[in-house]
Amino acid sequence: MRTHLIVLFNLVIVAYLLTCSKGVQDQLNEECLSLNRSCFPPDFIFGTASSAYQYEGAASEEYGKEPSIWDTFTKEHPEKIPDGSSGEVANDFYHRYKDDIRMIKQLGFESFRLSISWSRILPRGTISGGVNFDGINFYNNLIDDLLQNGIKPIVTLFHWDLPQALEDKYRGFLSPDIVEDYHDYANLCFAQYGDRVKHWTTFNEPYIFSTQGYESGVMAPGRCSDYAGNCPNGDSGTEPYKVVHHILLAHADVVDLYRKKFQPTQNGIIGLVETSQWAEPKFQTLESRKAAKRALDFMHGWVFDPIVFGDYSKIMRSLVGHRLPKFTDAQSELLKGSYDFLGLNYYTARYADDSNDNVSSHNPRPANDMHVNLTIEGSDGRPIGPQTPTSWLLIYPKGIEDLVLYLKEKYNNPPLYITENGVVDTPDVKRGILDTFIPNDWLVDDRVRIKYHHDHLSHLLNAIKAGADVRGYYAWTFQDVFEWNSGFTSKFGLVHIDRDNNLTRTRKGAADWFEHTFFGKSQALILDQQPTLLASA
Repeated sequence: MRTHLIVLFNLVIVAYLLTCSKGVQDQLNEECLSLNRSCFPPDFIFGTASSAYQYEGAASEEYGKEPSIWDTFTKEHPEKIPDGSSGEVANDFYHRYKDDIRMIKQLGFESFRLSISWSRILPRGTISGGVNFDGINFYNNLIDDLLQNGIKPIVTLFHWDLPQALEDKYRGFLSPDIVEDYHDYANLCFAQYGDRVKHWTTFNEPYIFSTQGYESGVMAPGRCSDYAGNCPNGDSGTEPYKVVHHILLAHADVVDLYRKKFQPTQNGIIGLVETSQWAEPKFQTLESRKAAKRALDFMHGWVFDPIVFGDYSKIMRSLVGHRLPKFTDAQSELLKGSYDFLGLNYYTARYADDSNDNVSSHNPRPANDMHVNLTIEGSDGRPIGPQTPTSWLLIYPKGIEDLVLYLKEKYNNPPLYITENGVVDTPDVKRGILDTFIPNDWLVDDRVRIKYHHDHLSHLLNAIKAGADVRGYYAWTFQDVFEWNSGFTSKFGLVHIDRDNNLTRTRKGAADWFEHTFFGKSQALILDQQPTLLASA
């Protein structure tokens, strides 16, 4: 009798556990009629994203920081920034971070993605050049304040602002010497902050850093060939590939450093962030489907293939040829599996079709080497999605689902964080809101941004239900910021910064939507109608 009771008890326990497990799965499988936080797994992280140069300001010698390549670029090439602006003051986050962190907490976000300014803690780029302890203390205080407010920091070591001293010394990432200096910088960061920081990323968007900085020259350090842009010097056919190659070597070296020296006691995880558009075949042909895959191989595969598999893709090697550097066997082994998670920045999508001209042989550059025509119009002449005032950003929410599932299949379902996703201020023409710079009606309404996040999160949830191991979502960005070669003319923030009134912070409608609707504090803000977007940039 006692044996039967034990068996019956065990069966009850098993049934209970299966019911609990089924309950969690049912929660994900049920259609969320009103999308909110509870639709996602309980341990899923929601945060907002930032970067040092775009937020901090405090760039003068008074704070011990020496120039980065972006300080130099904005001073020497103001003509490449529409409003001639820079990040010298930015949002003055350096002085106002405590109030800003309280607002992040109030909105309901659980995490904040930030980057460390290399030249703020190592002004000359090297340990031998001296450590700026004012900079060290700033990040210590920032991280402590985040944790005291229940907000998890995810820290990026390099978000494009290379110390100018290293650019002057050996041309930065064009030299393999960068690997050793980046190692020392990362070692300092792990030692100083790793007891509290549990999520690290080594690099942000090597694809954009290399192509915009060394192929077209529209971003720092502003290098390119004559046929690719207006630059004083550069080689668009070779330099982007060298830069990414050295980034990958530095990444693998630092992941190895972290895993051997710091991870066993600090118990954090480390990865890398890359960006990619989704590429939709323009025609239902084999050529268009192959072109879409080639585009993805160049946008995210350029970096993800080496850190997952240990080498560049065969198609890149075939198309780029001798201009694509090679890894030694030892480097390949160090690269393979050099991640605990992957970060993905997604904003938009394009149609892809085959380009079989010979322009690449005459004007070699990554944009030509892939032999793909990327267009905003499909075979029917219609754009892939509604346009926004930023010409490159067309809204295509399904792309985030398609891209995540593509990564799931290609890279054996890696742990994935959406480390950036967002949209620029866009008028809702249907409601008569035409001036994005008059804050009253515009900031309260903000319906295009609300719908953008709502729809992208809905499609991301579809990918999670399909088995993708997605663990977090970070909105770009918490505040309007210096948007690189767009200056302050493109506004992605959940919070408006009034640059004519002491950098006053004002919440936009999407901030209220996240707080009251998505994070469940009330159901006051309902997306009751679909906005009509601005038809042209």
